Amino acid sequence: MIQKFYLFQRASCLLVTLLLSMGCLKAQEHSGYKLPPKEILELVDAPTTPSVYFSKKGDLMLILERPGYKSIEEVSQPELRIGGIRINPVTNGPSRSSSYSGIKVKEVGKGTETAIKGLPENVKIDGVSWSDDEKYLAISVVGKAGISLWVADLETMEAKPLTGEILNEVYGNSYTWLPNNSLLIKAVNPNRGSQPEKPIVPAGPIIQETSGNAAPSRTYQDLLENEYDERLFAYFMDSQLMIVDLDGGMKPLGTPNMNKSMDLSPDGSYVLVEMIQKPFSYLVPASRFPYDVEAWSIDGSSKKTIAEIPLDEERPTGFDATVTGPRNISWRRDKPATLYWAEAQDGGDPKMEIEERDIVYTLMAPFTGEKKKLASTSLRFGGISWSDDDFAILNERWFASRQEKRSLINPSNPDAGKKVIIERSYSDIYNDPGDPVYTTNEFGEYVLLRKGDKIFMTSEGGSPEGSMPFLSTFDVKNKEQEILWRCQAPYYEQVVKVLDDKGQTFVTSKQSTDIQPNYWLVNTKKRIAPIQLTYFEDPYPSLKGIQKELVTYERNDGLNLSATIYTPKGYDPEKDGPLPVLMWAYPREYKSKEVAAQVRGSKYEFTRLYWGTPLYWVTQGYAIMDRTEMPIVGEGDQEPNDFFIEQLVANAEAAIDYIVERGIGDRDRIAVGGHSYGAFMTANLLSHSDLFAAGIARSGAYNRTLTPFGFQYEQRTYWEAPDVYFNMSPFMHADKVKTPILLIHGVADNNSGTFPIQSERYYNALKGHGATARLVFLPNESHGYAGRESILHTLYEMNEWLDKWVKNKGAE
Repeated sequence: MIQKFYLFQRASCLLVTLLLSMGCLKAQEHSGYKLPPKEILELVDAPTTPSVYFSKKGDLMLILERPGYKSIEEVSQPELRIGGIRINPVTNGPSRSSSYSGIKVKEVGKGTETAIKGLPENVKIDGVSWSDDEKYLAISVVGKAGISLWVADLETMEAKPLTGEILNEVYGNSYTWLPNNSLLIKAVNPNRGSQPEKPIVPAGPIIQETSGNAAPSRTYQDLLENEYDERLFAYFMDSQLMIVDLDGGMKPLGTPNMNKSMDLSPDGSYVLVEMIQKPFSYLVPASRFPYDVEAWSIDGSSKKTIAEIPLDEERPTGFDATVTGPRNISWRRDKPATLYWAEAQDGGDPKMEIEERDIVYTLMAPFTGEKKKLASTSLRFGGISWSDDDFAILNERWFASRQEKRSLINPSNPDAGKKVIIERSYSDIYNDPGDPVYTTNEFGEYVLLRKGDKIFMTSEGGSPEGSMPFLSTFDVKNKEQEILWRCQAPYYEQVVKVLDDKGQTFVTSKQSTDIQPNYWLVNTKKRIAPIQLTYFEDPYPSLKGIQKELVTYERNDGLNLSATIYTPKGYDPEKDGPLPVLMWAYPREYKSKEVAAQVRGSKYEFTRLYWGTPLYWVTQGYAIMDRTEMPIVGEGDQEPNDFFIEQLVANAEAAIDYIVERGIGDRDRIAVGGHSYGAFMTANLLSHSDLFAAGIARSGAYNRTLTPFGFQYEQRTYWEAPDVYFNMSPFMHADKVKTPILLIHGVADNNSGTFPIQSERYYNALKGHGATARLVFLPNESHGYAGRESILHTLYEMNEWLDKWVKNKGAE
């Protein structure tokens, strides 16, 4: 029987209940949401930089304007949490999605910029999509009673509605363009009736039974719990595919189903439809419910069942485990209508020794023939980058060893086998050749940009000096790489769109420490000066002049570590003395000391703020040690977590020693903090060391016996490694905590494993052992906080905690 967390159903009264039951938390604190210092408040409310989205040809760019943070009223709208998803029952869409507030279209060559007109006032845009000929733009708009589809004519720059508020965006995409400039949409079934009413009297007990087959499952949130949840899930998933023309005319395609996804074939003649089936599960989310995969002709004349995927409850343990039967069924992007997929040959069990672990098959339209073997993998199948019938790149990965392999295959001659062109640790950023650059083919599909045996690649360009991204060609014949362009100091610049087939004209995103990222047009052939395309202003003028430094130092075992240090404008350690420090971090596991020691990030990146950053406190006189590397290494047959505590403490000691020896930090006034796994790290550091003056732990998990089938990157179960689960659980060591700790958690946390009860029970354990602790629950907030009031109150709590226990430590 699944443990029931009634916490979710009583979210509205949880805060009051907890405050009243936890004596030291001052039950009389009912003064509402509070504000942080003025300098932090102004940074939170700074204008949001627009997002940019390029057309396939690259001649146009959309500038999507973004509003500021939502109000707590918006965050608190009605929400259903069923099947592992969160639904707004009013709009038939996701309940916690972001939106855009306006669209501008910019011509890359001319630089002219025009706003799309005709959209509703105070519009909430949740998606956009170019038509195949890029003459139109489809826009989904969230209204008061649902989601509607609009279309903008890019010649007139006028938008008009195509449908009423009928789109069903509960799960997966809700519209896609057809080649004739009509659209295939997923609409709410017009005949689905009214929403099921919750029965006052339960129909009976909730019963689950196992037949003896092992069904290990990681800890999921928001699962179905009863028959009423099942009826709700089926109701909101109920949808009808329809074809809509540019005049708003509609005709149905197929019959209503619980449609999970739809994917149009490259030639537009078929649509691949995934439809969820029963039985549902109370153990896994909707992504693992049974579903059928069918190929429908777009004219409705034929349907062909491609696969019937069973319920995915019983799967071997480990991140390299998978399902049996067809998976990842997709269209070949270089063919009119050919499907491909992978099938595990090891029963989905990574522990099985086998030469061919996965086999990739293809099946051509009209899907009446036999599937054909295309290739096999020794690792787990990770996708294919297509080019044409003679050239494709097969990708495979293996988590346990952090290994990736990329191979050249000839789709027209599978018997020719494959040629491995790249084999490496995917954690190794110094030797990362990059990812392929794509262009569009005659179907408008993304395929490899290549010139003969050379494919174009973009890489982060990791190095001991930090990341310096580059554009290159990679010769698959001799495995040689030629750098065509590389970012130059003092900038951090990345190629975001290649505009020609020679890699000579492209668009970059360019930034530096105090220069906001903007887009530039670069032409290396003509050797003319780059042309600036956007002029987004610096949203944080008050941060001008703060000092940023990417630093490296050594752990006690010689492992190289790195961090980014920020100090206030004009700060000089010799003149001003050491500062209070806020160290922010997130542990990561590695299988190689050499890779773990690599420097990550760039000292030339713009100082970008978001709701959860620690950088706000540089305005309050603190030194910030951000991205403080906390590598946990286990080489060969050793698992990283077997050494978690000792390596974690050693990482923290090295960071503290460095910033103190530099004269920047005051050893007695250093706080440590983190979010999610960083909160788990913080609690562990306070349990097993006395290095810090205070800790801040947001939305963490503290008792690993509540996640017994694995957590983070730990593949072993509790029963396979009980000592690891015990030693790594701060809850088990609450009696050792002598350092003040602030716990913050969203009441509606949806992240796997970080149930709010984790903070509730950990706080009680701390309180029971006399620790100094404060617990703050944020009503209606998820794993990441969205409401402006919640964010500002979080920053208020953090500031008060830091000032009391760090900056003013020892003061009266």
